[in-house]
Amino acid sequence: MPGVTAPLIVAILCLAEVCTMVGVSTWPALLPGLQAEWHINNTVAGTISGAFFAGYMVAVPVLVSLTDRWPARYVYGGSCVVLTAGSLALARADAPPLAMAGQALLGAGLAGTYMPGLKELSDRITGRRQARAIAFYTSTYGIGTSVSLYLAGAIASRAGWRVACAAAAAGPPVAAALMLLLPRPRASDNATCPEPGRRIATPPRFETVLANSHVRTYVLGYTAHCCELFALRSWIVAFFTFAASGARVAPSTSAALLNLLGPPASITGNEIASRGRLRIIATTMGVSGALALSTGAAGMIGGVAVMATAALYVLAIMADSAALTAGLVEATDPSARGTAMAVYSFFGFAGGLVGPVIFGALLDLGGGTARVTAWLLAFGGIACISLAASATLMRAARRSA
Repeated sequence: MPGVTAPLIVAILCLAEVCTMVGVSTWPALLPGLQAEWHINNTVAGTISGAFFAGYMVAVPVLVSLTDRWPARYVYGGSCVVLTAGSLALARADAPPLAMAGQALLGAGLAGTYMPGLKELSDRITGRRQARAIAFYTSTYGIGTSVSLYLAGAIASRAGWRVACAAAAAGPPVAAALMLLLPRPRASDNATCPEPGRRIATPPRFETVLANSHVRTYVLGYTAHCCELFALRSWIVAFFTFAASGARVAPSTSAALLNLLGPPASITGNEIASRGRLRIIATTMGVSGALALSTGAAGMIGGVAVMATAALYVLAIMADSAALTAGLVEATDPSARGTAMAVYSFFGFAGGLVGPVIFGALLDLGGGTARVTAWLLAFGGIACISLAASATLMRAARRSA
């Protein structure tokens, strides 16, 4: 692509990714206030969080698989419309059902932008630069989350939560406009990137992709990773509201700042993983599980201890994010890459669906968000998932050694 360098492609796609995500963490940022306003328990609040991932799961097999047949930018543009509709629906919500509908639309919209954006990137950048470009793209998810958390909290504190939701609807149209800056893909750029208007007759089937044992291993790891990560992201503002209530910084701002640790952790983790990907991912997951327990226990102390432990926990969770995705891309035949990403995203966000619900249910089981034992139980449940995945991936690493 004359005149468009690889760094510029990455920069455009990463900036567009942030714009698509302006509304995706609005609900977690507003959760403590809306939970009290609507008089809902933690299980229902977690289910509203999980509706985002349900929408993602329903949409991702169709939308991402289409990128093996059509240019990804077509799917991306239509999905930006869905993201805008989701934020507007959430702004009009007055009870859990409409909030769930808005969340589901946001999830479906992200399904058509996040992995298709990655497909655009991996089709345009190949060779040794590809893994590093993927690391930058996937780590930008954390920046998008931080922007969403901060803007939702800041706008809601000044103009109310409905305005905060409605304002988030402005991000996706900007993302769609940014995608227009990328030249149309040509066959000479990458053989796996279809020309506009030309379809591939028979896209790969899911079972064909899953027949690859290496793909299955990365899918399993990503499922556990998303379960843990999105449980934390869905409940971190509520946790800070409980454990760091005396802090000068608003809980949503603290959560936003914490998420900014994700990108450098993800990029660094991917660089280190080049020396033994599965073994390092498994080790990182084990550390993450231990830090989940420590974060729950830090709730008994509060203050700086909570922030410091939570920061270490975020670093550990995010250290395997890009390493998992780059591993999947490396393990997949280029002609099936879109379908492989659909499978990977489907199961990953299935984990993202159950994580917040499990966390909320364990909080209710432990007596509610005002009890430290409830937080210990919730973090402990998520830790068990991470530790089990660590053990499974370590066995896979030994088999492939």
